[in-house]
Formats: sequence, C-alpha cells, structure tokens
Amino acid sequence: MLTPAPTLRLARLRLTDFRSYPVFEQRFSGRIVAIAGPNGVGKTNLLEAISLLGPGRGLRGAPAREIGRRAAGAPPLPWAAFGAFEGPQGAAEIGTGTVGESAEGSRRRYMIDGEPARNQAELAGRAAAVWLTPQMDRLFQEGASGRRRFLDRLVWALEPGHAREVAAHDTAMAGRNRLLAEGRRDAAWLAALEDAMARHAVAAVAARRALGQRLNLLLEAGTATGAFPAARMDLACPIAAALDEAPALAVEDRLREDLARCRARDAAAGGAAQGAHRSDMTLVHLPKGLEAALCSTGEQKALLVSVVLAHAALIGAARGYAPLLLLDEVAAHLDLARREALYAALAALPAQVFLTGTEPDIFAPLLGAAEAFRATPEGLLAA
Repeated sequence: MLTPAPTLRLARLRLTDFRSYPVFEQRFSGRIVAIAGPNGVGKTNLLEAISLLGPGRGLRGAPAREIGRRAAGAPPLPWAAFGAFEGPQGAAEIGTGTVGESAEGSRRRYMIDGEPARNQAELAGRAAAVWLTPQMDRLFQEGASGRRRFLDRLVWALEPGHAREVAAHDTAMAGRNRLLAEGRRDAAWLAALEDAMARHAVAAVAARRALGQRLNLLLEAGTATGAFPAARMDLACPIAAALDEAPALAVEDRLREDLARCRARDAAAGGAAQGAHRSDMTLVHLPKGLEAALCSTGEQKALLVSVVLAHAALIGAARGYAPLLLLDEVAAHLDLARREALYAALAALPAQVFLTGTEPDIFAPLLGAAEAFRATPEGLLAA
C-alpha cells in the first residue's frame, strides 16, 4: 500500500491566445473542480492548458505551433499558459508558450519561478498531471500505435528520459529504412544505425516493462483504484519477452544481430520487423478474465479509470506529491453505480481533480464537495 502523497494544487490559471481564448484567468480553491458546459465552449482547451504546465506535449499531443489562437485567415498567434501552484515544496509559478511574432517555427519555452527551466526533469519535480479523454475510449479498438503512445505517456510521467530513448530509436530506424530503400548497403553505416536502434529499443522497452510491473502491483491488488475493476497490464513485445529471460546487454546483442541478418527482408517490406515500434499493450479485466478489447465500452472505461488512479498513486510515491487529475467527459459510458464509485474514489484520493461534462446534473453527487463552474466561450462562471 502506497503512503498517500501531499497534494499539488493549481491555484490560478492564466492564458493568452491559447486555442479559443484570447485572454483567460481563473482562480481555483477546490480540490475537486467540476466544469460543465455545452460542446465547443473550450472545456477541453482548459484541461489541455493545465496538462502543458507539466512535462510533455499535453493531453492532445499537439505541436506547439498549432496551439495558438487563430484569427481568420491568419497563422496561429504566439501563446502562453501560466499556472500558480501550491505544493509540498511551497509555491511555484510555471509558464510555457511560444515566443515571437508568429507561433510558426517558434520553440516552446518553460519558465519556473521566472527563470528558464533547465530540463524536463526539473519541471517534473514541480508539476505533473495525468488524464483521461474521450479519444481514449477507442484505445482497444484501434491499432497498436495508439496503445503504445498511451503507455509511453504513462512511462514519461515517471521517467522523463524515456521520450529521448523512443525518439533516438525512431531516428535511427528512419535512417536505416532510408538506406535500405535506396539500396545503399554501406555496412559500417548500417551497423552504426542498428547499434543505436538496439540500444535505444531495449532501453525503451525496459522502461515500458518496468512501468507495467509497478502498475500491476496496484491494479491487481486494487489498493489505489477503489471500486473499479482489478486489472493486469501486459506488454506484447518480443523484446520484453527476451528481457524476461536474459540481461539487457544480451538482448541488445541479439537484436543487433537480427537487424543485420534481416536487412534484405526489411528492405523488401519497407520497414524493420523488430524494434521498440513493435510493442503493444493489453489490459485484462481480472474479475471476468477478459481482455479489454472483448469488454463492453463501459467496462473499458472503468479499466482506464483504474489505470489512471493507479498511475496517479505511483507518481505520488515517486515525486512526493499527488499529480493533478484531468478527467475530460469521464462520466460518459459510466453507469450510475460506476459514476458514484468514481466520485467516491476521487474524494478519497489526495489529488486535485478537474472534471468536465456537458450537463451540470452529472456532477450532482459532488454537491458540496466540488467547486463548480459553468463554462462559456468567454471563461468560467461560478455555478
């Protein structure tokens, strides 16, 4: 059982030319914040802004150049998001955004307490968020790439260096694919690219495997997931299976040899048959003994809630504070009993939670426990 972590709280959010908002500013005092409003008024935009105050590309995964507000016929404007936080390390002010006359080509910058952030790890030490969005509802019906990105976001929240391993693997793989497609069989160059692929593939898969093992301790025991179903995360990946049987260096050597041996096959296929890009993730509903892909939509949503709650507990243990939870339209596909179970779990969780929904009635069980707002295109009104 993990010891409850102190709460990180977002006390104030300020936006400039962010998505649909020319200017936005709001203070928050509640540990649970419920935001209701019709589709299209910018509820998800607010959650995305909050998600961007921590490491990574946020809940939409959008490039920085696409986030700025767009005037008619004009390119996106430079944008900024600012959050004032209260946490176990004291108050912190975190800002991010693009700089310049246009967001096109601008790099995203981070500031912590008025100074440039040194790296993503420094940022991760001050703020973190986990989220659940409607786009994740089809996670188990779509291809492996979506599940792999979902898993990588979970790893990234705990291991900021994981993104570099995945990017380095993909860069080496792209270079190898290009050489093979062009028929250029420069043995030394190919060997260097395959060495990089093998090293970064094993590191990336090892991080995914370790995250799955840590999550499973909580998912199977149900210690962090309340009334939501016990679950097991499995990594479907030959590299992960090899790591179960041999040390990482031996797995690297074997992958390097396999890549060299399969150059002709990969050239004909147009891509590498082995590597970190071949990982997939499954979830099993343990009480039913069913893979998530065979469960109902509501059961799949419940499994994802279990994962998010367990992941939040892991971050709390690793970082020393519970992360923000951003739950976009989370009550969709949950029946009344599961909705009440969710609210009970959130009330017991030592984390600040932001919930959105189209109808205020869906948050009725939280009356008195949540700070409620009505969303409009101009901003938030107290409900």
